[in-house]
Amino acid sequence: MTEKELLYIEDSVNHELYLIELLNEVSDCLTDKELIKVVNKLKGKHESIIESFMNLF
Repeated sequence: MTEKELLYIEDSVNHELYLIELLNEVSDCLTDKELIKVVNKLKGKHESIIESFMNLF
């Protein structure tokens, strides 16, 4: 991979990490168990995306 491509991947991973951090904060503020499940499911999807990026190497 070129350096530019690696920078794009790094940027994407950082965005995913930021989204996971936000979803953790949202989950901590929620009291509705169904909404917490939805947020945790979204968090899992973003964690899977990071895993996919890491498998490129």
